[in-house]
Amino acid sequence: MSFSPSLRPQLNAYTCRSCLLRLARSSRRPISSKVAKESKTNTALPSTPARTRFAPSPTGYLHLGSLRTALFNYLLAKRTGGQFLLRIEDTDQKRTVPDAEQRLFDDLRWAELQWDEGPEVGGPYGPYKQSKRSAIYQKHAQQLLDSGHAYRCFCSSERLSALAEHKHKLGLATDYDRTCAGIPKDESDDRAHKGESHTIRLKVPDQYPTYKDLIYGTFKPLKKRGHVTESSFEDPILLKSDGLPTYHLANVVDDHLMKITHVIRGSEWMPSTPKHIAMYSAFGWTPPEFAHVGLLVDENGNKLSKRNFDTDITAFKEMEIFPETLTNFAALLGWSHKEKSDVMDLQTLVNNFTLKFTKGNTTVTFGKLHFLQRKHATLRAEAGGDKLQEMVSNVVRLLIAPDSPYKDWKKVVGTPWPDEYTSKIIQVDADNYTNANEFLYRNSFFFTPLRPFHESPPMATSSDIPMRAQMLGEVDDKDWTREGLMQKVREIIDGRKEGKEGSKDVYHYLRKTLTGQEKGMRLYDVMLILGRRETLARLGVMM
Repeated sequence: MSFSPSLRPQLNAYTCRSCLLRLARSSRRPISSKVAKESKTNTALPSTPARTRFAPSPTGYLHLGSLRTALFNYLLAKRTGGQFLLRIEDTDQKRTVPDAEQRLFDDLRWAELQWDEGPEVGGPYGPYKQSKRSAIYQKHAQQLLDSGHAYRCFCSSERLSALAEHKHKLGLATDYDRTCAGIPKDESDDRAHKGESHTIRLKVPDQYPTYKDLIYGTFKPLKKRGHVTESSFEDPILLKSDGLPTYHLANVVDDHLMKITHVIRGSEWMPSTPKHIAMYSAFGWTPPEFAHVGLLVDENGNKLSKRNFDTDITAFKEMEIFPETLTNFAALLGWSHKEKSDVMDLQTLVNNFTLKFTKGNTTVTFGKLHFLQRKHATLRAEAGGDKLQEMVSNVVRLLIAPDSPYKDWKKVVGTPWPDEYTSKIIQVDADNYTNANEFLYRNSFFFTPLRPFHESPPMATSSDIPMRAQMLGEVDDKDWTREGLMQKVREIIDGRKEGKEGSKDVYHYLRKTLTGQEKGMRLYDVMLILGRRETLARLGVMM
């Protein structure tokens, strides 16, 4: 890891915290379809174990919004003693990113969202990749054809384009006109058997039924507005001309066959849900419960993009955000709880999870992220073990790097193995830890020899304080404890004519001389970590 030439080392992947420290708040934006105001939502947890799923497409990497969707589904499953499934929706082969699937696996596991069924795990309802389920979709599309709930469409792409353009000019919805819906079954079968290119469309009802959303209550699709000379039908394509399914068919079939009971997803899918409900009805299936959560937006109400922090999870890793910090942060985006503290690890989130979500979109700002990072750093320091060691290793790696600006750290640490020394600093100052780079800079005086008082520029302080500070040399190694140091500093203060009224001057002199800073860590912790030899050397005490 390289440092910049400046005095303050900077990580290339680190985003300046001062640019991010803004209080998080939520905003409410209307949903495009009509939701009955008088309806009541049902935020109670299901009485039976929930089976939920996260179904990403490997056309891109895992971002904050998709992580939140996975997290909410995971929490509901674990809270109710159910199962969390991972399903890869990879039918859009042209847009698939080569390494996206493996990155999805790695990022979910990094966030500790381990799936119970899915790729690399298996399960009774596989395969869990849509590209391997084509025969299943074709079978179910044929079932809808046989029942009259679907029909083959032989229209060319040129005709469909011309139709859409014509309707657009009239200011109408660019839906299909059902030209092929009236083709007799025998003719349709014969044309398909001869290999004529076609798609399969769902024949939707004239009016979609209402349905209950767990967050928004009763959802009433808008009534269609007709046109005296134009027919328009929202008949979505189920199977494309290449035989591959669209999202609508694959999603419904997979959720049913995999026995999914609850679907938590973004509110952008609310307009599609009536189509899915209609398809469940056509199959004679009971749909799962739906809970649509608001989108994540920036302060201007725009959907998050790379310019406003909607970076993939790798970027948060490079910022050294802890996985428990990011899941904690993501959970609070649109979800409310009754706990006194927002600081929760994954198990605490599971224990407290309910379906109480905020209606409308959530504005994302990142002050809360760094607040949670410091709180989780403190928890790591208190718990010790591997997670504390990870923090220590990150700091030490920067400290001993060839281009580290802290060239003389061995003179202060007194050993070529700085892990234990660094661990003490982190344990004392963990509530200020955001990442290794910032932490090392904040506590750089622990790794940089400071000039003793008699070699430093004169300080504006009472003349007897430097002399009386020499009394700390009277504290021997066995008494170099918090209690021993506090007692000696009290003697230094009490022996001055100002007495306790001048204590601030004494503390200011000691801090400035030992650390070169005006404020920071508790003074006695500084002296204990530096040790007797280095502390007295910085005070100019002859030993």
